[in-house]
Parts: sequence; C-alpha cells; structure tokens
Amino acid sequence: MPPDPIFLATAIEVVTRAGRIQLQHFGKIQRIEKKGSIDLVTEVDVEVERMFRALIAERFPEHRILAEELGAGSEGKSSSPYCWMFDPVDGTTNYAHGMPIFCSSLALEVDGRIEVGAVYDPTRRELFTAERGGGARLNGSPLRVSSADALIDSMLCTGFPYHVHEIVDEVVGLFASFVGKARAVRRLGSAAIDLCYVGAGRLDGFWEGFLSPWDIAAGALIVEEAGGHVSNLEGGPFTARGREVVASNGLIHADLLATIAEYRSRKRTG
Repeated sequence: MPPDPIFLATAIEVVTRAGRIQLQHFGKIQRIEKKGSIDLVTEVDVEVERMFRALIAERFPEHRILAEELGAGSEGKSSSPYCWMFDPVDGTTNYAHGMPIFCSSLALEVDGRIEVGAVYDPTRRELFTAERGGGARLNGSPLRVSSADALIDSMLCTGFPYHVHEIVDEVVGLFASFVGKARAVRRLGSAAIDLCYVGAGRLDGFWEGFLSPWDIAAGALIVEEAGGHVSNLEGGPFTARGREVVASNGLIHADLLATIAEYRSRKRTG
C-alpha cells in the first residue's frame, strides 16, 4: 500500500518552509556555535528545527522525531511506528561560510523502513521527492539515474566526517583510490544533495561513512526510487541508522564496492 499522501505533502511543506528561512538569513548569520572542533550549528539550524517540531507535534502528535539539533539522540517515549528524520540545514559549514550548497532533508520511517523523502535546495529552487513504490521526482518531473557503466566514465562524490582530523590518512587514502579510477571525484559538503544528484543522474556514485540518519534517509530513498542501488560500505543492506552508504546508478556499484574493499585490504596488510 502506498504511503498516505498527507505524509509527502507534510515533508514538502516542511522542507520548502525551511528553505525560505534559510534564504532569509543566508549571508547574514550572526551566531555560529561549535558542537565539535569543526562541527558547526547556526541560529538558523535551530529556528528551522523548531518550526519542524511544532508542525509535526500539531499534525501528528504521536509520531516520533529524530532530528539533528534539539535532542538529537532522543526519539521520545512514543511507541509509534512512525519516525520523522530531519536535517534542518544539511551543509551547515557551507551555509555558515556563505557557500550556496545546502538544503533541508526530511524522511518518514514507518516500521523501520523509509517510505517518504523530500530534500529542498533553496538556492536552485530544486525539490527532490520520493515515495516508496511511487518513483522519485525533481520539481514534479520523474528522475532517473545515469547510464555510466564504468568508473572511468563516472563522476563520483564523497564527504568527510567531522572527526576527519583523526582519520585523515584513511579518508584521503580512499579518496585517492577513487581519483585513480574515476573520471572525476567531487566533495560538495551536503550528503543529502550528493544522494539527490545520484538520483538525478548528475553523479554516478557516492560513498561516505560516519553519517547520521537525518543525513541520508531521504536521499537514499530518492536514489532507490530513481532506479539506483544503495548499500552499506561492504555491500550489505542499507539502513538509515547504519551510519554509512554507497549509492550508485547500479551499473557501477560492484566497482565502487571493490575499490573500497581493495583499499581496506591494502591498509590492513600495510
């Protein structure tokens, strides 16, 4: 059974409202705080999340919430099978520096499976949406992954975790492995946008570890519904709570996994 249409309508309402708030403050940030040495949070992150929480509390008071800023580790005491996963500003570092690559990302998990996703990039006015079994769309038009079938013909993307300074050799080493095999490798600074771009065929593949559910839940569904493939870094089943993802057009997925496995094997054997 397809998801209730009100869920996608709510996701779209939240992320587009978030986008308006983001643009109102873009380039005018007054307060930037640190959650870690390079992990930033702005007043806009908090304002957007408060808007979201108020809307969900009014419309679906029994639903659980898993979001980044206000009690990130708490989903409440509800036993509801519905859980909203929200990133108020995905790409906060970009946003805080005035770089126009950021978005808001919202997914609805039902009984442990992502059923609805919406990602909105306000600077490009691009709304990516997906419903399980209903396909993925960009501003209402159907999305389809690319047809590249070899790494040398592929443009890939990745991201770096907030503790990158502690594992810089590993992150750069794997990045270098892909640079040596792909047409190009990018690092945009927003996992949600990266995944949407795979779904849209702009990127052919994406990998990253050390992620949170709100970073990847919506984007992963968009990739799947656009005809792509999503897994963990070892090729096992993807879960939004698994903290890692490999996403592709499906045709190069085995090559992505093989490159990761080869690098890890070299690293172990020294």
